[in-house]
Order: sequence, then C-alpha cells, then structure tokens
Amino acid sequence: METKEPRTNSVKSLRKAFSILEELDRCGDLSLAEISEHLTMDKGTAYRLLGTMKEAGYVIQSKETKRYSNSLKLFAMGNRVAEASGFREVARPYIDALAEKSGETANFGLRAGNSIVYLVKRESKETIRAGLDIGTTVPLYCTGMGKVTLAYLPEEELSKVLSGMRFRKYTESTVSSKEELRAQLGRIRETGYCRDDKEFVEELICFAAPVFDYHGYPIGAVSVSIPAYRYEAGTADEKFSTLVMDTANAISRQIGRNS
Repeated sequence: METKEPRTNSVKSLRKAFSILEELDRCGDLSLAEISEHLTMDKGTAYRLLGTMKEAGYVIQSKETKRYSNSLKLFAMGNRVAEASGFREVARPYIDALAEKSGETANFGLRAGNSIVYLVKRESKETIRAGLDIGTTVPLYCTGMGKVTLAYLPEEELSKVLSGMRFRKYTESTVSSKEELRAQLGRIRETGYCRDDKEFVEELICFAAPVFDYHGYPIGAVSVSIPAYRYEAGTADEKFSTLVMDTANAISRQIGRNS
C-alpha cells in the first residue's frame, strides 16, 4: 500500500513568514514589491502573510509610505529572553563601574539581527549627559557598539550581513558604503575598539568594545557616550578605549569566555 507523505503546507507558510521577519530585520523597512523580490516570493502570498502578521502584531505598515517593518512586539519578546538569560544582571555591575571610572554614560547592548539593543545604562553624573535610552535599537553599521560587533563576526556571516545592508545617512559623518565600512572594521580588529565620531547622533562621541560568549562569538558590546564638546580628541582616546576594552573583557570572562 502506498504511504502518503505528510502535509507540510503549514510549515512552509511558517518558514515564509519567518523569512519575511528576518528580511525586515535585515533591511529595516520594505515595500510589498521589495519583499517579494528579495525573497523570490509571489506577491499574493507575501501580501496574505503580511496581513496575518499585522493582525498578530508582529509587523506594522506605515500609513504614509505603505512600507512594512517589524513591530516592537518582537523586541519585547527578545527583551524577556535577555532577562531570562541573565545578561542584564551580569553586565550591570561592570557598567556601573565603567560609568564611575569614565565619568560619562556607560552602556551595554546585545546584537539583534542588524541592530544593537541597549539593555543596560548608567548615566553620567554630569548635568549635561549623552546616551540613548534602554530599549533603543540602533544600526550595526554606524554605531560604536554595532561596528565592534560586526568586526568580529566570522567572514561568511559578515559577508551575508553586509550584502543586505542599506546605508542611511544619519549625520554628515555616517559611513555610506560597504567598502568604507570594511576598511573601518579592519582597523577595529587591529585596535580592539571603535570610536564612533558623531556617525549616528550629532555631537555624540562613543567608544565601544566587543563582548564575546563562551564560543568566542561577538554577542554585543559595551560603550561610553560623551558629549562632543566635553571630548578632547587624542588626549582622551587612550583612557576611554582602555576602559571599554577592560570592561568588555571582564563581562566576556564572566559569561564564560576563557581568553
């Protein structure tokens, strides 16, 4: 007797839905036509899946541009995973110490697709402070924490990430090409840290260093955020770069990295 193969339509639909979420994460926002083209997916299928994902709250659509993007529901779920994994509790005392030693706002963030999510923050005691709020999601390619995470990705994964990256100019200093970014990542690997010189936010300087898991994989980074007017180019570089690298290494060892 002939054995019938199990039906797999529902699984295929799920896979297609997940591929849409991943592509939106990689690109930020996309039109229906772009999603269909990027994923080689029939427009009708993409439209139906996006409609379901909108109803479930995982995808939002701009009323003005009609472009789709992932909702904060995914961030909320990831945030609970981060809490459960204990990264916040591990990083918090080190970030507190970094803020005290540097005199500036200190941060810890984890990579989430093509972004860094700020998980821990300790503000400077100065009247005028610099930094982004906990829960803020920022691009990998033009932020200190993002670049140091990118710099240490395995080459195959890095190439895949860069292939789908769109370069938006947030400031006059924002990196604008894959070639320029690759050159910067090479310098980061040589020094062990990144200085973000007003690339994402005007008048904000950041020093960042990567945090690795027990496999030696870059999961995120620590940073110090400094108002540009308070930063003295050259003289402060050694101080801040040493502090962020020492803090990142300490957190990496705490979560299991041996070296």
